[in-house]
Amino acid sequence: MTRSFSPSLFSFLRDLEANNDREWFAANKQRYERSVREPGMQFIQDFASHLAKISSHFVADARPNGGSMFRIYRDVRFSHDKSPYKTNVGFQFRHEAGKDAHAPGFYLHLEPGAVFAAAGLWHPDAAAARSIREAIVADTALWKRVTRSKRFLDVFHLSGDSLKRPPAGFDPDHSFIHDLKRKDFIAMRALTQKAVTADGFLREYARLCASAAPLMQFLCEAVGLPF
Repeated sequence: MTRSFSPSLFSFLRDLEANNDREWFAANKQRYERSVREPGMQFIQDFASHLAKISSHFVADARPNGGSMFRIYRDVRFSHDKSPYKTNVGFQFRHEAGKDAHAPGFYLHLEPGAVFAAAGLWHPDAAAARSIREAIVADTALWKRVTRSKRFLDVFHLSGDSLKRPPAGFDPDHSFIHDLKRKDFIAMRALTQKAVTADGFLREYARLCASAAPLMQFLCEAVGLPF
């Protein structure tokens, strides 16, 4: 087994946070390529065969632009923070039908002090969110098995934003009203930098994603996508 990521990735991100400007990044571009981008592209390629065993409908895309690894460049057009670079590295292995981060997907977030794996649907549109809520109501027993089983809870917890009030058209006294109020349907697992930079992390991440497969199947079927 080999390491997918080295401590130098987190070292680079810490230095970038302290020097978030174009001049510093240009001077350290080779370091970014060597410590972040190249191992990231290799991780995507290596994960592809593991992902295919979980579902053939999710994609590990190693293209440098528009693929599974998010760009390091921030979109500052509508932000008060004009820092040009992200100080984290994100990977999303999204459903083949998805075109952006709002598609069902498996996710990996690498940031000094904030490392985690996730799976699910982040900020689905109103129609998709309603479809998921209706699926929960239609088969509450299945939703309970998917999200409250020991197999799930030993690995993940549900996370994300929620509505302040019950969504219109749903029983405010429903036994899973807290889940019906969710705006995100995400399973999360906190990780450590030590774990991510250890030998065999690729297999560990694949195991985490496989543990989230029942949730991903529920969400995909709820919004009319194959799993």
